[in-house]
Amino acid sequence: MNRRHFLRSSTAAALLAAPSRTLLALEADNTYRKNIGLQLYTLRKELGKDTPGTIKAVVDAGYKQGEMFGFPNCDKMIKAAKDSGLELHSSHFEWDSVVNPKDEGMSEFMKTLDKAKETGLSHLVIPYLMDKNRKTLDDYKKVAENCNKAAIKAKAAGIQLAYHNHAFEFEPKEDGKTGFDVFTAEFSEDMKFEVDVFWVKVGGVEPVDLMMKLKGRISQLHLKDLMKGTKLPNYGSVPNEAFKELGNGMIPVEPIIDAAKDIGVAICHVEQDQSPDAIASINQSIAHLKSL
Repeated sequence: MNRRHFLRSSTAAALLAAPSRTLLALEADNTYRKNIGLQLYTLRKELGKDTPGTIKAVVDAGYKQGEMFGFPNCDKMIKAAKDSGLELHSSHFEWDSVVNPKDEGMSEFMKTLDKAKETGLSHLVIPYLMDKNRKTLDDYKKVAENCNKAAIKAKAAGIQLAYHNHAFEFEPKEDGKTGFDVFTAEFSEDMKFEVDVFWVKVGGVEPVDLMMKLKGRISQLHLKDLMKGTKLPNYGSVPNEAFKELGNGMIPVEPIIDAAKDIGVAICHVEQDQSPDAIASINQSIAHLKSL
């Protein structure tokens, strides 16, 4: 037996005996691939022009669920999804109802929770922080405090509350500590993360490393790719062309999908914030997932 044949045989035997983590991610029946979601913000322009037709295009592309944005003002999306058979389990919502509540009882958030229960959602996500809420570590601590209060209310309603990151949370502040460090330390067990792997990478952190550190604390993931050659870290905005379809950038999706199973992620959503042809992009990303 020559060396090359020996290596091939040895590798095949090893894979059969103990499938690698990557192979597990590639299995056709992987739960995240079977039930892959799409953050509908990707198609915000198309939804504004033709909501039913756009939702049908999402279903036709092979996505099983949609994550809404702008909740509770989503009636057109909700109706179109029900008509087309697209499942709805999660939504981004008007974050000021938690981050900057008008009253101690978070009455606006309570209305959002009522609508979420009526819609059948199981997840709500705080999608963003304005600059005024993230200037200092104390600002982040205040946000965390409000998130924890809201998470208790959400749990009582049978809904999981989470926070969606961008890159700015990873910017070092006082003594090199970051806003994300504050959230990691201050979030209660009821408050989870929706990790956006693109923005984690832009912030100079490896997505899988962060995921493993947050085992049991990530409820959902956003899958998207980042243009090769993008200068990192970057705590601000990135050019539109930096947003790429899965498989077209520098973020391998297979290890992320695999790690998701290890750490107990419930749902993975594809998202692409910017695209010259969003319908083509969502088709390309799901084709990449199916080709793995």
